[in-house]
Amino acid sequence: FEQFCINYCNESLQQQFNRFVFKLEQQEYIREGIRWDMIEFQDNQDTLDLIEKKHAGILTILDEQCRLGMRCNDKTFVSAVYSKCMNGNTRFGADRKQQSHGKFTIRHYAGVV
Repeated sequence: FEQFCINYCNESLQQQFNRFVFKLEQQEYIREGIRWDMIEFQDNQDTLDLIEKKHAGILTILDEQCRLGMRCNDKTFVSAVYSKCMNGNTRFGADRKQQSHGKFTIRHYAGVV
């Protein structure tokens, strides 16, 4: 769980960096008429949504599961994650072997974790 939280923080920091260094600065250059070759950068909002989005993000699912009290366990949590995150989300992965062990991966800006 600690590594998951570290990766989440890194995703948030990467998004802030991209926003302030690339997106906003490039918009400022355009407004000021500065000749500039646009720098392409990956938007990681979809990864942040996977982790934090209300009613569908992994942290929201964890919170919902914790509210179940004794009815919640690792299997119910990961089952809820699979059912809400596997459908069409390119940042989420869980092959059959991972699922049999209650594991999944997230494709972060820095790679698969």
